[in-house]
Amino acid sequence: MTTPVLILGIPLDFFLFGLTLLGVAIFHRHTLWIALTGLAATIAYKLMFTGFATGPGLLGLTLHLGHEWVTLTNLFLLLMGFALLSAHFEKSGIPDEMPALLPNDWRGPVVLLGIVFVLSSFLDNIAAALIGGTVARHVFRGKVHIGYLAAIVAASNAGGAGSVIGDTTTTMMWIAGVNPLSVVEAYVAAGTALLVFAVPASIQQHNFAPIVKDAPRGLRIEWVRVGIVAAILIAALAANISANVYFPDLLHRLPLLGLTIWAVLLLTAPIRRPDWKLMPSTFKGTIFLLALVVIASLMPVERLPAATWQTALGLGLVSAGFDNIPLTALALNQGGYDWGFLAYAVGFGGSMMWFGSSAGVALTNMFPEGKSVYLWLRFGWPVPVAYLIGFFALLTLVGWNPDPIR
Repeated sequence: MTTPVLILGIPLDFFLFGLTLLGVAIFHRHTLWIALTGLAATIAYKLMFTGFATGPGLLGLTLHLGHEWVTLTNLFLLLMGFALLSAHFEKSGIPDEMPALLPNDWRGPVVLLGIVFVLSSFLDNIAAALIGGTVARHVFRGKVHIGYLAAIVAASNAGGAGSVIGDTTTTMMWIAGVNPLSVVEAYVAAGTALLVFAVPASIQQHNFAPIVKDAPRGLRIEWVRVGIVAAILIAALAANISANVYFPDLLHRLPLLGLTIWAVLLLTAPIRRPDWKLMPSTFKGTIFLLALVVIASLMPVERLPAATWQTALGLGLVSAGFDNIPLTALALNQGGYDWGFLAYAVGFGGSMMWFGSSAGVALTNMFPEGKSVYLWLRFGWPVPVAYLIGFFALLTLVGWNPDPIR
């Protein structure tokens, strides 16, 4: 490996990644091509100058992608599969019945965010966000405020923060030997954050498009599609738990969760045909996220700062633009963190940008108007405020209790 190019003492890799994120923020109508261009530029630079952590040249690139293929394939299968799941759920008729179940004023959107939060505690946060988005599209007659979209993503990420089966990062901690009870304290922060952002986001939505007063008459629930949705979610949950308990090494070798979801989708396809026409648009959003994840994995981050609560707070802010999976892996290798703090920070922090988490990318595939950093920050301001308040509530009520470095 050759000496990296430094600008003001910072490797050029980070400037390339920063320019990519800046391009995504400014030119939100061309995010896919910007991400792919940034990926190509980063790979070309590393091929010509620095090589990869796994070695120089094409061999080093091949080995690196071989190391990352399970994560990338799992993300691809999850994003594509859960888009079909949300279509099954939408056609089941249940979202049309929701107006009769939710309060008619601004409290209705609050209750919906609470449902997303609870779902995400035991489902993948992508599925919880898409179910929340599907219901929102129906109860608000297609007019969903961008601030409320940010709140749905935040609720899905917050709900998984304290559960080792609710988020990829907490599952990584479980696999690495962290006690599942160690991350439960993250719900102190996540619950506080939900209380902070849910009300202003729901008032925004109520003023923009109030919840419908009554469900349309003559609706019929298509229970077959409900059964397919339930089968997919139960299979995913069972695969996640059983693999973590009995076959943890399998999760490093196979994209088990994604394969499980697609197995159920294909097995049930003769009963109810999935909405395949969603695949082209979903594919574009998925490739966009994967490009950013690959760029993040190529960054020369060999070590994080010392494990303190200030570092954990900063990692949450970084997670808004930098994939939280490599950050979590680095933190696990370094050790010395209070894992509840880290779970909340890297899990919830990505909610502050639409592309900061896979749930955000999945939801903006459904609502393309959300693919604007300016609008996300302008109307989603309760989310970063809630992140800080939730973090310091955890620090005050529970305190920083790091695990000893192993």
